[in-house]
Amino acid sequence: MKKSVAIVFGGQSSEHEVSLQSARNVINAIDRNNYDITLIGVDKQGHWLRFDEHDYLQNPTDPAHIKLSDSGRLLSLMPGASGPQFVEVQTGREVPRIDVVFPLIHGSFGEDGCLQGMLRLLDIAFVGPDVLGSAACMDKDVTKRLLRDAGISVAPFVVLHRGEAVDFVSISAQLGLPLFVKPACQGSSVGVSKVTDEAGYAAALKLAFDYDNKVLIEQGIVGREVECAVLGNHQPQVSVCGEVVANDDFYAYDTKYLNDGQARIAIPAQMPEDLSEAVREVALQAYRVLGCAGLSRVDFFVTEAREIIINEVNTIPGFTSISMYPKLWQASGLSYPELIDRLITLALERAEETRALKTEVVL
Repeated sequence: MKKSVAIVFGGQSSEHEVSLQSARNVINAIDRNNYDITLIGVDKQGHWLRFDEHDYLQNPTDPAHIKLSDSGRLLSLMPGASGPQFVEVQTGREVPRIDVVFPLIHGSFGEDGCLQGMLRLLDIAFVGPDVLGSAACMDKDVTKRLLRDAGISVAPFVVLHRGEAVDFVSISAQLGLPLFVKPACQGSSVGVSKVTDEAGYAAALKLAFDYDNKVLIEQGIVGREVECAVLGNHQPQVSVCGEVVANDDFYAYDTKYLNDGQARIAIPAQMPEDLSEAVREVALQAYRVLGCAGLSRVDFFVTEAREIIINEVNTIPGFTSISMYPKLWQASGLSYPELIDRLITLALERAEETRALKTEVVL
């Protein structure tokens, strides 16, 4: 029997448009012989809308102008329901019960544990890490502290909360130049700046605080940008390593999603075999330390001295046509449709394990 999969995309974060691109690729690749799909788009105001597949996006092939269609039908959620978990508000029509959600909302309210917590309340299986793993990986400050405590190398950093300040002379003396200033809880390089002077530092802090109430100031690391894709629950597997060679100062949002020619991706990364294996092992360690499940992409800096330094861990990595996560698995022998099938299977397995746990004390 076919499983019912809801693909949830859009959202209220700065990565809304990236999410729409990811969703389009997953929708086009999912095996219709095994899955019936329900399309749920979340607009920038936070409304949950049901869409028909023939009309859910405007400008679907233009990353700069892609957006949700106007045809969405407002949904209401029904926590605790034994039947359908969603109903269309205007028509009263029930959405057929959903077996598993494939969340593709990058960033806030989708990748940070909020959506995962809601799905737990609805008792719906979902692709990707649970609440804690999602939240821990979304907050770069928390990520770095957990990894550092586990003995995994991260770039030296300082955290500022809104209202706090540290002057440029002090911070540059502590961390050196260049610095990178970034919001603690954003992805896709949104709000990230490379800083080499005092004027740039002030502008970078202002930009980062536009996106978050907590900001990271990181030491600039000179090294290769290497990424690994991890897949699995209790026995996760790691893909081959890939390398991003950006023609810009760093791998910025425009480079990732708008200017296809601004970065070169090498898969597999051209590294000695022992170094590649060491990177993959650190990816696996980080995945476990941070409580990940289902999938994550682990991003590294690898220096000339063969230091392996984790930059960040993404629990809902991009699934666009140029995204690293699916490309890494394709290079590792897993096709795009096979990857989607594996992710859904992992989500269902984890949900069954969770449901089997006792919720009552037997005296």
